[in-house]
Formats: sequence, structure tokens, C-alpha cells
Amino acid sequence: MSPYRSDVLKGKRILVTGGGTGLGKEMSVGFAAHGAYVAICGRRESVLAEACAEIAERSGGTAEYRVVNIRDAEAVDAMVGDLWNDAPLTGLVNNAGANFIAPTESISHRAYDAVRATVMDGSFYATHACGKRWISGNTPGTVISNLVTWVFSGSAYVVPCAMAKTAIHAMTMSLAAEWGPKGVRLNAVAPGPFPTENAWEKLNPIPGSSVGATQPDMVPMRRFGAMDELRNILIFLMLDECSYVNGTTIPIDGGHRLTAHSTFAELSKMTDEDWANARAALKASQEKERQGR
Repeated sequence: MSPYRSDVLKGKRILVTGGGTGLGKEMSVGFAAHGAYVAICGRRESVLAEACAEIAERSGGTAEYRVVNIRDAEAVDAMVGDLWNDAPLTGLVNNAGANFIAPTESISHRAYDAVRATVMDGSFYATHACGKRWISGNTPGTVISNLVTWVFSGSAYVVPCAMAKTAIHAMTMSLAAEWGPKGVRLNAVAPGPFPTENAWEKLNPIPGSSVGATQPDMVPMRRFGAMDELRNILIFLMLDECSYVNGTTIPIDGGHRLTAHSTFAELSKMTDEDWANARAALKASQEKERQGR
């Protein structure tokens, strides 16, 4: 349920990185349903094309896509420049992410690099590409980054993602101070448990167990978040009428961070066999994602 007029974002042009799946797609539905032009980007064209069709069907609006590797600075800058050729963007959502659960001592350098490059580098590249154009054109802009509550507490077994997301939390505060006088503001949201199919598989290493981040009984509200609740706060942060909000990260987690400070700490109960099963489940989920299902 939306508290906003259906045209409240009319005239806004918003890029959502990683908008083809999960929370990014849900955010895009909300923006498009309220009058915004939405562009999504990612690596898999078939997924992006299907997502745009779904966004249009569910929102009554329109969306288009760009294929890009968010880890490639030059490719990101070229993509943003291409979008700017039609008209300047007014907003960016840094949503593209990568994460997996594993004992940190078992993580390869390659796996660490993949998470860091997608989450931290990709968010900076997109922010820099948009920010420099807003500043040179003397036009206002808004950046919202999709973070996690671990930026406040850290979390075991997801160390690369916790590190990368915390870096974006720092970027949000730092650039809010630097770019605020130039009309560019930065904020972030830190969602708690909002179920999406692919991410949920990766965050619950033993399906059906009480171990992991997917248990509603650890949330004070005793439920998961509803997508409209997340969309509503993203729309709020994009509104010109709320432009005095700058440099903050807003948790939207039902108070989960207060009762589960280190979300995955209980995974220390897992046995070697449990971890072997978890790795097999993660591999199956990654293969499913590669096949675009």
C-alpha cells in the first residue's frame, strides 16, 4: 500500500543497478508505479529484458535496461553517459550486490575480490559517474545505496560483504558532506529480512533449520518486511520535498539489528558436514542464477 500520489515521481529519471532481480527489481516497480522513468542495469540481458517487462506490467509504467559489468569503471561511465544523452538522471540506486555465507578462513582471494568489486567498487563507479555529471552540469542529484544492518555491527560469516557495505556507508557520509553544497545528496537504507528467492537461498545455508538470517522469530515485529514498506522509504528519499535528509543510513528491519546484532553468529553451531551441505546448496543456487532461472 502506497501513501503517495501515483505521479509523485513524475519527471524523475532513476538508474537502479542490479535492478533485474530481487530487491532492485522491487524498488524499480515502486519508482515506475509513481511516475519515474526507470533504467536498470546488470550483466545478463535475458534477465534484464524479462525484468523490464515485469516492471511495466506490475507498475503500469515503463523501464529500460543497459547491459554492463558494474565492476568495470569505464563500462559504467559509458553506460551513464549513454543514459545522459537523452536527459540527465535525477537519481541513482546502488543496489548491485554479491554475498555468500562461509567461514572466513575458507574464502579464496578470488571470492573476496568478486564481492568487493561488485559491492564497493561498483557502487563507487556508478556514484562517481553520476556525481561528476551532476556537478559539472550544476544540476541536483540523489544517490541511495542499498546496504545492510551489518554496517552498524559487523557480522560473522559474511565478512567480505560486511566490509564492502560498510565502505559504502562511509562513502555515503563522506560525499554527503563534500557534495551537499553542490546540490548532490546521498543517503542509504539498511533492510533487514525481506525475502527474495535467490538471495534467500544464499542466506539460509540449511533450509528448514533455525540457523541463519531467515527466521522471523529473531525480529521484534515477529515478521519479515513487506516490499511496499521498502519501496515507500526509497520513494521518500527520492522526493525533492525531503531534500534536507542527507548523509544518513536508515535501518528498515523491524528492529532486527537490536536483537540479532551479528546476524549470522549462530552459524558457529554448524558442523563440517553442515558447511559441506551449505557449499553444495550455494553452488546449486549459483548455477540456477547463471542459467537465468
